[in-house]
Amino acid sequence: MRQPERLVFFLLLCSPCLFHVSHGRRPTSTPQKAKDSAPAPPIRAVNLGGWLVTEGWILPSLFDGIPNKDFLDGTQLQFKSVTQNMFLSAEQGGGTIIVANRTQASGWETFKLWRINESTFNLKVFNNQFVTVAGDGVTVVATVTLPGPGEAFQIVRNADKTRVRIRAPSGKFLQAKTSDSVTADYDGESTNWGNDDPSVFVLTVVTGLQGEYQICNGYGKAKATQVLRKHWSTYIVENDFKFISASGLNAVRIPVGWWIASGSNPPPPFIGGSLQALDNAFNWAQKYNLGVIVDLHAAPGSQNPFEHSASKDGSQDWGKTDANIAQTVQVIDFLASRYANCPSLLAVELLNEPLAPGVSLPALTKYYNDGYNAVRKHTASAYVIMSNRLSASNTELLEFASGLPGSVIDVHYYNLFSSAFDGLTADQNIDFVRTNRSSELSTVTRQNGPLTFVGEWVAEWNVGGATKEDYQRFAQVQIDVYGRATFGWSYWTLKNVRDHWSMQWMISNGYISLNTTS
Repeated sequence: MRQPERLVFFLLLCSPCLFHVSHGRRPTSTPQKAKDSAPAPPIRAVNLGGWLVTEGWILPSLFDGIPNKDFLDGTQLQFKSVTQNMFLSAEQGGGTIIVANRTQASGWETFKLWRINESTFNLKVFNNQFVTVAGDGVTVVATVTLPGPGEAFQIVRNADKTRVRIRAPSGKFLQAKTSDSVTADYDGESTNWGNDDPSVFVLTVVTGLQGEYQICNGYGKAKATQVLRKHWSTYIVENDFKFISASGLNAVRIPVGWWIASGSNPPPPFIGGSLQALDNAFNWAQKYNLGVIVDLHAAPGSQNPFEHSASKDGSQDWGKTDANIAQTVQVIDFLASRYANCPSLLAVELLNEPLAPGVSLPALTKYYNDGYNAVRKHTASAYVIMSNRLSASNTELLEFASGLPGSVIDVHYYNLFSSAFDGLTADQNIDFVRTNRSSELSTVTRQNGPLTFVGEWVAEWNVGGATKEDYQRFAQVQIDVYGRATFGWSYWTLKNVRDHWSMQWMISNGYISLNTTS
């Protein structure tokens, strides 16, 4: 066989479901699901978040074994010289010298970590250059665009981790001689960490990331393989699908990362093995009559700066090149070809939460068009879901998607993450859903347009002292309003250490009841 034929044969052989072969015909109307296939819309689903794409806040214990776990990739640090009483800063945001002359810290005074090992890092500045030592071997600058051995700095912390010294590749420490002169020429190996040592800096950890990149690179390949494969095989199991089905839900939305298409040998630092877990999910879904929405949650280059996109350091580079888009289409093609024969395949979601303006609308629609066609090559019945851009109009995809039969627009509704909800009472939050969310959903739900899907929502809010009855009312009004979405809704998420974010906990403890809900 020719190489492409071998690849097709291999994919079919490895596919978990071998029931029919799609001829790639594009549907002329909304797909109709057969009796033995995934449920028809409107669906009531739950997200399996924190399973195949890591989000540390969902299960923080996953990170417990990482040495120096608060210095992971993308952690943002600020350094204040104890002798100058000023913050280190990349002058002009990068491209020139490092100084110690800022009384307050903001973007130019913040350094992002690229982790080499538990104590050695590259330091990335505001304009995306890296800290290095100039040709004179002394002056500290931020001029390198791609770090190498000359940009590997060791961060040495004191006992209570509030102060640090920074060792240059030469072995000498950085020091703030004056406010305008930061050099890599301090010889002292020991220090009492006092305010008279120019090589000592007060440390502020601004924020960090706990995503797939951080856990893999933090542990290293061998340990990460052990930790994640145990997590994949124990966090979500067959009994969870049984519980989901028995609770009145009829589908799951499963976030995956782009590296899943590489099977057992993805690019570093990612770890192989999640594909087998996804195969298991499809088989369990079929057993318990559940539909599966495969959701590309993390695209190559990261479509948003958040940990759930597997961003390395908060940078957002997805969609900036045609090659980047083409690589993502290949991932969708892989997923569609692998699962097209599974009766439980309900939909493929092409991208989760692209963030505007970093992701341009032309780049996004180009990808959505190509991704849609990639799915249609393999299945005429699966729905194709397109997520709206965050910080953009919820209606911007309607005209585009209306020309693609079987397409769905995904909107996410949280009464969180915005100052607009600060100080609202329980009743005000409930009224907001009943009035404002209802109106928003009506705006994107149009006759002869794409179906609508509330792909993420949760019964959590910023209401202090809320009672169980308050939570029950808040959950129920969302179920009622989001139940009008023509494709359906999906709760975020099945399991979480924070009770109200866990639908399993909410159902088991009587906060949400679906079997009696219309």
